[in-house]
Amino acid sequence: MSDNNPDQFNPKPGIDEFLEPYFAKYHRQKCYPGLTFQQGKRQMVQINIPADDLPTLLQAQPSTGNDPDSGKNRPEVTGHAEEVKQYILKRARNDQPWILGTLTANVDPQKIEIIELGRGICLVVIPRGVKLDITDGQHRKRAIHELIVSADGELIGNNDFPITLVLENDFNQCQADFRDMAQTRQLDKSLLLSFGEFEGVVGITKSLVEQVLIFNGKTDKINQTPDRKKKLVYTMNFIARFVSCAFTEVPSNELKDYEVAKVSHTLAVRLNDFFSQCSHTKHFSETRVEDLRVENVERFQEDCILGRSVGLEILGRLLHCTYDADSQDFENEQISKLAQLDWSRKSHLWEGNVVLSNPSPKKNKSYKISASASAVRVAVEAAKNELGWI
Repeated sequence: MSDNNPDQFNPKPGIDEFLEPYFAKYHRQKCYPGLTFQQGKRQMVQINIPADDLPTLLQAQPSTGNDPDSGKNRPEVTGHAEEVKQYILKRARNDQPWILGTLTANVDPQKIEIIELGRGICLVVIPRGVKLDITDGQHRKRAIHELIVSADGELIGNNDFPITLVLENDFNQCQADFRDMAQTRQLDKSLLLSFGEFEGVVGITKSLVEQVLIFNGKTDKINQTPDRKKKLVYTMNFIARFVSCAFTEVPSNELKDYEVAKVSHTLAVRLNDFFSQCSHTKHFSETRVEDLRVENVERFQEDCILGRSVGLEILGRLLHCTYDADSQDFENEQISKLAQLDWSRKSHLWEGNVVLSNPSPKKNKSYKISASASAVRVAVEAAKNELGWI
């Protein structure tokens, strides 16, 4: 629009002109625009502060020793602030987006001044020396603090951080607030993988779920255990452990240096070949989830160990025996031999290691599955011996 258009709405000059006297009056204090609101019978205000202000404005009061009442927060978790700091550094150095959740703090309302401007808009004036006590976000605050005062400070110096400020002066209520805010449910590993950055083992896992027939549509991307009623057999965590074992023989390797697109495609091709050649998986692999019934899923998991996490881990460790690190590929002929193994639960290969007799059967099951490291190791050795790889 042209500047000469009388209908153009441009409030910025008027707002700047309106606010400037306030900032001039309180230039010796910290002054931030804010939004006031109420929640749970509490008066609160939302402000955004520059990164450079955070180290001197916010303070954590973690408890010490064996005395919870020695502070408003829990004792700091060793290493957590460093994890947050490394997350920011990694993303910022690579010019990638990053995000931290809103911090929450409390302050005695008598120690600050809130200038109401109307419709919940306000200015928050915080005199020098007044500290905001963290209710939630002590590790984030420490991570930001350490970054700001470090040689890497310029990486985040131009960022702002939102704070929800609770107007509260009662110590016991502040402790209760911290407890209440800490009662969030820890995310399941599968959900963390589903929302993880598309690199390393996370990226490869996500790719396999889309490219491998037996995983596609049959993998629970949210929960820690697969929901059979939804005809789901695997979880993201099951497949991630398998992927790590296939490339490194270690279930928890993050595979940070692997080219996701290349190795995902290679492994997906080999897996589709394996599952189509294996008599115990061919039908289930090639049947769309829409054409399956719940009892089909239950029967597959009952009859074949490849329908379980421990079976995938065994497969991953055996696949690693065929892996050529130089070409980042698996030997196709050896995979065909793997497919000829007896992967049924009743096979002698798994008897006494991952499949154990159950002296106290429940639901008419005369066996139980063991996923212990020692059981997996014995099962892998049994399979290698059967294949003549020992």
